[in-house]
Amino acid sequence: MEFSSKLLEKAVNEMAQLPGIGKRTALRLVLHLLKQPSEQTHFLSNALTTMRDNIKFCVSCHNISDVDVCEICNNPKRNHKIICVVEDVRDVMAIENTNQFKGIYHVLGGKISPIDGVGPNQLTIASLVAKVKSGEIEELIFALSSTMEGDTTNFYIFKQIKDYPLKTSTIARGIAVGDELEYADEVTLGRSILNRIPFENTLKNI
Repeated sequence: MEFSSKLLEKAVNEMAQLPGIGKRTALRLVLHLLKQPSEQTHFLSNALTTMRDNIKFCVSCHNISDVDVCEICNNPKRNHKIICVVEDVRDVMAIENTNQFKGIYHVLGGKISPIDGVGPNQLTIASLVAKVKSGEIEELIFALSSTMEGDTTNFYIFKQIKDYPLKTSTIARGIAVGDELEYADEVTLGRSILNRIPFENTLKNI
């Protein structure tokens, strides 16, 4: 792709680094910004810079937050004895949109995947186990995607906490095997949470 401007080329190349954005789409987006008032582009760039510089991760659940402890963990109306274990912040958003879960979350930051070089130490599993050891948790809900990596991660965590007196469950398989939570419709996801099953029932499939 030939560019008449090095500035344009640099902007397109940077935009094309975003997931799902190819060079042609990046070019359309950059040209669109050029057609807008300059203030609009400045608002966008300032919002991105401010977010990147000031965003925090909740010290309790590791969800994205503007403050040290996120709004969900700070909410006294949530059930702090039930933790829903998810892969990333997109899953928190997906589940929250169902309005069916009133507990709190724990964001792992990924799934165990040796082929990708992701082991337990790269995830927030240790802090999750520490919460269980505190004795204040009554139920752990595994809400990772129905993939081999998701099942492996669930099983690894289960082995770490199986000797502690708490209930472990997993969302019902209303979510198709291999699907990511963020792509599930709200009704299906909501029902999967409400109709969760004991985790031990899934062990024969691992």
